[in-house]
Amino acid sequence: MSALSFSLRLSPMSSRATVAPVLLAVSVLLISMVSYQCGAALAKQLFPLVGAQGATAFRLGLGALILLLLRRPWRSSRQASDWRALWGYGLSMGAMNLVFYMSLRTIPLGIAVALEFTGPLVLALFGSRRLLDFVWIALVVAGLALLLPLRGQVQTLDPVGVMYALAAGVGWALYIVFGQKAGATYGADAVTLGTSIAALVAIPFGVAHAGTALFSPALLPLALGVAVLSSALPYSLEMIALTRLPARTFGTLLSIEPAVAAVAGVVFLGEHLSVLQWLAIVAIIVAAAGTALSVRRALVSEPLAN
Repeated sequence: MSALSFSLRLSPMSSRATVAPVLLAVSVLLISMVSYQCGAALAKQLFPLVGAQGATAFRLGLGALILLLLRRPWRSSRQASDWRALWGYGLSMGAMNLVFYMSLRTIPLGIAVALEFTGPLVLALFGSRRLLDFVWIALVVAGLALLLPLRGQVQTLDPVGVMYALAAGVGWALYIVFGQKAGATYGADAVTLGTSIAALVAIPFGVAHAGTALFSPALLPLALGVAVLSSALPYSLEMIALTRLPARTFGTLLSIEPAVAAVAGVVFLGEHLSVLQWLAIVAIIVAAAGTALSVRRALVSEPLAN
């Protein structure tokens, strides 16, 4: 069947049915990003009390407990054999969260997220094949260049914090790759099991740094807020998107994350952005919207090659 004849036979109803999962994936991904950044801003309030390591332990430990109670994955009769993907997903999640919070100790939230995004950006670039994909990626790069206040201010950025953020980017890229594989095998239980593995990475660091302060009842409400906003809710929503979008598309759509982080920094942390940085936010949002449109066209045309 030729591409033209197939496209002519697509009814409006079937086209809408094909696009609906993409719209769902994009919507839940946006919600997860807002939740994630609100949780990150809230977590910074825990740093003076339990450190970045303790905040990470709260986030992943309580997040895993919440998901285990809600999902109860042990009830599933699924016989899954791809445990390497699951452990890769969980370990990359744990390492990514730990080094990201370590970066937040010394560099602003918006900058940390922008640097962290280099991981998904490289992943998206590596998998691109069409010219239009490179146009959106180029727009993301231009936006990040404006968003990062590096010109004439290199000395103001802590190099250790920058390295932690870049390391988080590597973890983020691995999280995307392993997350798709784990989600395909374990379904929604992948989030619960992966977060539990991630907690095994973070909790020892938290206990070693904060000690008994982690068990203070006074910190529980704030810790629960961080766990829900930064782990339980966004990771569950991201898994919905991961199983419905290609890895490179998922990575490019996440380009909006620095913009969300910058806004969260303004609202919750009192950070101020220049005009160029606001222009960068607009550029990144346009790139994300363009990528979403590209996904729709790709889904309609993808079967045509068969």
